[in-house]
Amino acid sequence: MDTLYLVIPCYNEEAALPETSRQLRLKMSSLIESGVISSRSRIVFVNDGSDDRTWEIIEQLHREDSFFQGVKLSRNKGHQNALLAGLMTVKSKCDMIISLDADLQDDIDAIDEMVEKYYNGCDIVYGVRNARDTDTAFKRKTAEFYYKAMNILGADIVYNHADYRLMSKRALDGLESFDEVNLFLRGVVPMIGYKSDKVYYARKERLAGESKYPLKKMLAFAWEGITSLSIKPIRMIMTLGSIIFLVSIIMLIYSVIRYATGSTITGWTSTVVSIWAIGGLQLLAIGIIGEYIGKVYLETKQRPKFIVESYLDDNE
Repeated sequence: MDTLYLVIPCYNEEAALPETSRQLRLKMSSLIESGVISSRSRIVFVNDGSDDRTWEIIEQLHREDSFFQGVKLSRNKGHQNALLAGLMTVKSKCDMIISLDADLQDDIDAIDEMVEKYYNGCDIVYGVRNARDTDTAFKRKTAEFYYKAMNILGADIVYNHADYRLMSKRALDGLESFDEVNLFLRGVVPMIGYKSDKVYYARKERLAGESKYPLKKMLAFAWEGITSLSIKPIRMIMTLGSIIFLVSIIMLIYSVIRYATGSTITGWTSTVVSIWAIGGLQLLAIGIIGEYIGKVYLETKQRPKFIVESYLDDNE
């Protein structure tokens, strides 16, 4: 029997943690009792600089039951870095890790099938939503656009997959070799390779608390993913610039012909519109290029993606 660790990033999840911990403990206990996983398996909560009682609850859970472990980051570093911190902190202690969110919208019954696929030789198993019935029409449309846009712009991500996934120790070792500071795990994990599969599940309503990803944050997260994984936006600017250059040559030839035939007319409107259009395009191009230069700047600094302040394990 192999050892399974569950890694759950937490940011201000005091409302959800009591019920989350109860349900996950029951699930892990049933897997241990049925001989699917080792009794050395554990549940690890990662506190991402919460400003509520999240860490106090994690400490209490650990005191009452050492099956629960906790990783406390020195400050808030964002969901992706918090998740990576948990994975890298405990990867040497287990054979496989399943990451999931603290709100338990991801169906924990899918864990059984994930583990089964791991024993069948898969190093990575993606948890994929089979429907978006619980979302509003606006949310469904924006999510569909998000995944399509990401793939068009060069970010190879799994459709309807967030961060609910199983990774073997070998896959985690591969993930550790990616050194970039601008981290987007949904795009990085597929780059690892190795045998992978999918498990489909129905997403539930949030257990408690509020979503940590409103529309504004989701858009920022999508842009982070695109610019971290692909240079297609810059290539699109180059293509658009080439098209405009060709159009300008055509317009130049047209203007010369009109002048030669004595048919010139003062074109105030077209001149103003073209100036605004070209000016806006230039600012957009500079902004996108600047985004990439900024990322290069951050990468060269090689700042740590996270700093672990404390780790509650079996020895505490």
